[in-house]
Amino acid sequence: MSGLAKFFLVLGGANAALVVLLGAFGAHFLKARVPGDLMVVYQTAVFYHAIHALGLIAIGVVAAWLPDSVYLKSAGWAMFAGIGLFCGSLYLLSVTGVRWLGAITPIGGVAFLLAWIMFCVAVLKGPH
Repeated sequence: MSGLAKFFLVLGGANAALVVLLGAFGAHFLKARVPGDLMVVYQTAVFYHAIHALGLIAIGVVAAWLPDSVYLKSAGWAMFAGIGLFCGSLYLLSVTGVRWLGAITPIGGVAFLLAWIMFCVAVLKGPH
């Protein structure tokens, strides 16, 4: 297995574990402390984080087949950046109530879009 595959499999697994931790934190600690509208924001962050943790794992699996794909490597980094920017801004917004953090969220959304497009390009181009 390539180093790229291992890297994104571990990164995806670590993010999946973090999703479980943050989901439990939200359900058991924040639920009674955060207003309802901000709890919905937190739950959105957990949902997108979970999907994209699985996306990182998918990139790791495909990297075993396409270890030299620049598109796949770029997809992985864009997806990881999307988790930080999209989910991270929503996590922070929900626990701090600082609304301007929501302005960062769309940048993470664009990173997610680019990641999935690059993932598709990598698969379509296939091995060289």
